[in-house]
Amino acid sequence: MTDVETDVLIVGSGPAGGAAALLLSTYGVPNIVVTKYGRLSDTPRAHITNQRTMEVLRDAGVEDQVVALATPQHLMGDTVFCSSLAGEELGRLHTWYTHPSRLADHTLASPTSICDMPQHLMEPVLASAAVARGTAFRYQTEYLSLTQDADGVTATVRDRLRGDEYTIRAKYLIGADGGRSRVAEDIGLPMVGRMGVAGSINIVFEADLTEYTAYRPSTLYWVLQTGSDVGGIGMGLVRCVRPWHEWLIVWGYDINGAPPDLTEEYARRIAHHLIGDDTVPVTIKSSSAWTVNHVYAETYQNGRVFCMGDAVHRHPPSNGLGSNTSIQDAYNLAWKLKLVLDGTAAPALLDSYSAERAPIGRQIVDRANRSIGETTRIFEALGLLSAEDPATLRRNMAARKSSTPEAEKQRRELREAIEFKNYEFNTHGVELNQRYASGAIVPDGTPMPVNPRDDELYHHPTTWPGAKLPHAWIGRDRSKVSTLDVCGQGRFTLLTGLGGEPWARAARDLGVVAVVIGPGADYEDIYGDWARLREIGDSGCVLVRPDQHVCFRSPALTGDPGGTLRSALGRVLGR
Repeated sequence: MTDVETDVLIVGSGPAGGAAALLLSTYGVPNIVVTKYGRLSDTPRAHITNQRTMEVLRDAGVEDQVVALATPQHLMGDTVFCSSLAGEELGRLHTWYTHPSRLADHTLASPTSICDMPQHLMEPVLASAAVARGTAFRYQTEYLSLTQDADGVTATVRDRLRGDEYTIRAKYLIGADGGRSRVAEDIGLPMVGRMGVAGSINIVFEADLTEYTAYRPSTLYWVLQTGSDVGGIGMGLVRCVRPWHEWLIVWGYDINGAPPDLTEEYARRIAHHLIGDDTVPVTIKSSSAWTVNHVYAETYQNGRVFCMGDAVHRHPPSNGLGSNTSIQDAYNLAWKLKLVLDGTAAPALLDSYSAERAPIGRQIVDRANRSIGETTRIFEALGLLSAEDPATLRRNMAARKSSTPEAEKQRRELREAIEFKNYEFNTHGVELNQRYASGAIVPDGTPMPVNPRDDELYHHPTTWPGAKLPHAWIGRDRSKVSTLDVCGQGRFTLLTGLGGEPWARAARDLGVVAVVIGPGADYEDIYGDWARLREIGDSGCVLVRPDQHVCFRSPALTGDPGGTLRSALGRVLGR
């Protein structure tokens, strides 16, 4: 006899688990979240929330709540490289698409904007909305083990308040239990890479640093000092949690030695060291040691158990990809579980989760770790790698102020090294150019479009099957919405134009939402942007999955639109 039953059991309440719960409840799927902790995250940890994640949150109906709490884009991107906050500034970089040309790219790409939403604020938004829509949250409930059979999964958990154990029977289980995932270990997911590549500490503190930061508003202030290239994430970091009084420091330590004794005195000394002004009152809130990892899972599923988030991609916070990828993992899986559970799709649809998300996980793990290594160029330009004491460091920094050819070369190399950090802070392509290839995508026989610009730095919108649907503003009456807004919501959507009405009729007969875009139709292409982005003719169609990825397209009307669409949808659903 099992004690509790549900459709989906979620282990873990972080961004991945919270998003999975929210989306499943939004789709009407009964689910339970268990977490061994008595609360949600109480530290900022993850924070950069990119446009793709904001699109997911928009579709889930919580975008406005996040925007109300987050630090907006215009306060995020005057990123500074300095000897300390009060010390010498070495250079700046427009980050998070705040450079005028990158801001244009950013604005054209999505109806949403990037923002800084610390994890201790994000998790309550996800969890509260999930509970309001039906999720059962069980705090102080520790996952112990699982068994699975042809019909479901039985998990054994411990109530940490009462001390007793009981079982939860679910049709599917999601392991979103972080970088030391017991679920991933229990189901034997194959991992590639190495844990403990470098040592880091986080110090969360309060201090009024308005004097040193408000005139150059940023989420990140990078500090180059003796020892700041040891361990950590490339150099010392003072991160703004809430402007301009809540902060988080990241400082490295030698992973081959013992971690530092994280006393309040030690934490305050590091804080003053990076601020560069010992007279600033500092209140230490918390400190913790952690390790930089370079690990990804080759597959995310074993039978009826799936893993997501840090359980399957473990990497440093560089590029701000962690919680974003975690939430997007949930967005990929939730609708598939819903359609399999209600009988609309065959269980084979679930195989596409690993096929689509595992390559993304590997990409972001490699990208984040590569960004740490690329920081070395800044140290090299300033001659800091050879500086073993503060006096030598100051002399090497001061050398760039001379009028000699050597100093001119140093200044050029420093500019180029800082500019190269665009690959950490402005990777629009990494965030938006995800292309899925699986049984849930119907190829149209055309090659993957080639991005005319750098594919990591720049978004390349396309309706090529497997890509995210491009954003374009379309209008009706006196309002306008994004093409993304008429899709999603747990439904398949077909977009077509004038002459494509037979596609629309066939879609509605199959229970698919149909949207005709054109003069006098459901929506008008008010700026002509959709016509430029759609890559099909007026009578063609684009079929969009519930996660806003294109799964089928036709350049024009076919002789049997009903049969064509029925066949395509059947392939996607695994029928």
